[in-house]
Amino acid sequence: MPTSPADPHLPAVHLRPPRNWINDPNGLVFHDGHYHVYFQYNPHGPQHANMHWGHYRSLDLITWEPLPVALAPTPGGHDADGCFSGNAISVDGRMVAFYSAHRNDRWWQPVTTAESHDNGHTWAKRPHLLIPEPPAGTTMYRDPYVWRQDGRWRMLVGSALDDGRAAAQLYESDDLEHWTYRGPFHTSDAAAGTGPIGWECPQYATFGDRSVLILSDWTPQGGPSHTTVVTGREKDGRFAAATAPVPLDHGPDFYAPALLKAPGEDRWLMWGWAWEARDDAWAHEAGWAGVLTLPREVSLTADGTIAQRPARELLALRGPRILHGTGHATRTEPAELGQVGHTFDLTAALISDTTGTSGLRLITSADGSEYLDISLDPTAGRLIVDRTHASPDARARAGAYTAPCPAATRPHTPVELRVIVDRSIAEVYLADEQVLTLRFYPSTDGPWRLQARTTGAGRSEFAVAAWNLTPQDIRQEAQLAGRGAGRLIPGSHES
Repeated sequence: MPTSPADPHLPAVHLRPPRNWINDPNGLVFHDGHYHVYFQYNPHGPQHANMHWGHYRSLDLITWEPLPVALAPTPGGHDADGCFSGNAISVDGRMVAFYSAHRNDRWWQPVTTAESHDNGHTWAKRPHLLIPEPPAGTTMYRDPYVWRQDGRWRMLVGSALDDGRAAAQLYESDDLEHWTYRGPFHTSDAAAGTGPIGWECPQYATFGDRSVLILSDWTPQGGPSHTTVVTGREKDGRFAAATAPVPLDHGPDFYAPALLKAPGEDRWLMWGWAWEARDDAWAHEAGWAGVLTLPREVSLTADGTIAQRPARELLALRGPRILHGTGHATRTEPAELGQVGHTFDLTAALISDTTGTSGLRLITSADGSEYLDISLDPTAGRLIVDRTHASPDARARAGAYTAPCPAATRPHTPVELRVIVDRSIAEVYLADEQVLTLRFYPSTDGPWRLQARTTGAGRSEFAVAAWNLTPQDIRQEAQLAGRGAGRLIPGSHES
């Protein structure tokens, strides 16, 4: 991806245009030999406003081609104030996008559609809303997710209920045009929180007779919050949870993920939105905000745990190995592992010092005062990613974040990590299961280096390898709205 030397924080291999605002991934679809990724996009500035659907496609998940903006608000139309989130399907040689039609003069976002018959280059909107009104008793309503199951089309729409619960509402159709409301597919526990909650961007995946429901929590007071996942089975048109909701990603900067069933294989892919962890003024100065995570493979383990790992295709981004080392570290003698670039992929096997925390430190300043710590706490059985010292700029958010790691409590047991860092985003994968995503903003553009460290009285052991990542061709920014951007079907009109 083309980047400016003046902005060392702009990611090099994560998907986003070089400028302006993005948020939720939308409309993930495989069509005519290409993976298509759409996303919420403001082509006119680095703030959440004027929502369009941006569009990239790829043959291999590595090289991405921008296409013209797919959907743009129609002045005076149903979506006059934004083409909000949804998804897309490939059917009968065309792509159909389902999205939330936003207007400032109504509280709900009705479901509507647009179609493309030329592989996503141009789109024609339907003249009338597909689902114009929400079910009775709702106080929030948006973000359709459509899939085909057992010979019928199904749709979930995120919502909040007037009794304070969140709900994913279920609809079904035989022809994509006429939809029957089936009721809440799943609702939150009324006693789970102290205030109202809504679910945005519901996503659903099946694994044999088991299934996974992904839900992004939203509140009227705070807006987007975090994303949870529930596993279970469907019974009589309702989702019966077998587990309590757990975080899908344990980091502070992950939200609104979207799923795609990979073609011709039993594999689910997922992208998420990693928002900025700095104040709005800084993002405005930089001219961009938001990034999509790298694609992940999502699976369901025998015990019902959601497992995530980087998509296997991403190995092709690795250049020659730049770092490889085994050894140990003590509190008085950290192990110097060598230099890495600002975009790299790392694997590690760590054996904790049982008397303290042990792990890796990514040092991003010459004097060692700026660093990101990734460590294991054997007492608590946790992975810790700490960005407290990652940036001296007070406009950057700090804090330490954790993910469960029971293996860390077992003496002499190696814990496997995979860490992908891309300038201002780190995706930390723990044993191909748990993930922790966060943003951080080093102040210098000089060399970065890695250390192995421990705070305990004993020693920690490590085996580490790292590869700089070589950005493939992500061509210049997609054309702005107006070139094939969701025109109305010829001869139709919106009222």
